[in-house]
Amino acid sequence: MRYAIVIEKAESNYCAYVPDLPGCIATGANIQQVEAEIREAIEFHIDGLREDGSLIPLPSSQVEYIEIAA
Repeated sequence: MRYAIVIEKAESNYCAYVPDLPGCIATGANIQQVEAEIREAIEFHIDGLREDGSLIPLPSSQVEYIEIAA
């Protein structure tokens, strides 16, 4: 499966979350680290859902960029 992630710059690090997996978040010192951490968080989150017998949400979010004149 391929989940969209959102990475945001925080005050002193980066934060990532998965819109299709509420509560699935990660932080890291830089973008590479937060990407690795969110990948691990997704796997852990899905494993937890399976163990609980819950449905695993299918990826449905899309990411697009809109350009505007500055």
